[in-house]
Amino acid sequence: MRYLIFVLLLPFTFSFSQELHCKVTVNYEGLAVISRERLVDFASIVEDYMNNTQFTSDSWEGEKIECSLNIFFTGVSNETDYSAQMVIVSTRPVFKSTRQTPMLTINDANWSFRYLPNQPLIANQATFDPLTSFLDFYANIIIGFDWETWAELGGTPYFIKALDIINLSISSPFKKGWEQSSASYSKWGLCNDLLNDRYRPFREAFYEYHYGVDEYQIRKKDAQDKIVNMINTLEDMQKKVGISNSVLIKQFFDTKYGEVIELLRDYPDLSMFTRLKKIDPSHASKYDEAMK
Repeated sequence: MRYLIFVLLLPFTFSFSQELHCKVTVNYEGLAVISRERLVDFASIVEDYMNNTQFTSDSWEGEKIECSLNIFFTGVSNETDYSAQMVIVSTRPVFKSTRQTPMLTINDANWSFRYLPNQPLIANQATFDPLTSFLDFYANIIIGFDWETWAELGGTPYFIKALDIINLSISSPFKKGWEQSSASYSKWGLCNDLLNDRYRPFREAFYEYHYGVDEYQIRKKDAQDKIVNMINTLEDMQKKVGISNSVLIKQFFDTKYGEVIELLRDYPDLSMFTRLKKIDPSHASKYDEAMK
């Protein structure tokens, strides 16, 4: 059934060579007027880069992935060296539905780079550039997560490319935010979890979860069972390997908790939400509301 859904989508969606349909917004209200003037075209330049760069090695034969980058400038020095944070959001369409399922919601607070007005952005994933490598990293993460929903472990090649970018950053003077970190979110932590065998059960369940999301309009009970299987998998992982400090699991719930609640709201066993509170305590109040 999963492959049938994939094949049915092909004729309607597969025709583009670039992978992303990305909307970029910029907030530089915290900067001086002169700095804002230097960044007046920054949003359009980044948007063009994301939408016109081919990030995969083969011609992309899929519907362009809907995503957005919301950039908040936090500082500037030497007129060219900037610091910013970026919120990355991506979605994909749900089969036989007008609904989009959220794929990523990431807030990366550590981005430092050098930028000159009207500077052309040139893709070169063989060397590290603090501006384009940051964009390349998240392009690969976005594409990888999308592929994870169509093929089991399908995002692996893109997650490896993202890790390669992290490794290139080691000798850069702009390596802040790229290094190994125990913070609740880090690029290193996300890639480490994605490529660590201890999180393979989650990735396999993630694929089945999205099978359920696509199946929901056709066979609701079967779909809900697949979503519940994700909860079972996470409970098992919590007991065996511990997931409380996982960047990947936190990212999943930050992105998906609302969808999980919506799809299980009328599930016969509402104890699912009590179980979710133990796995995802940061959204406990939302699960309490769902049980009322």
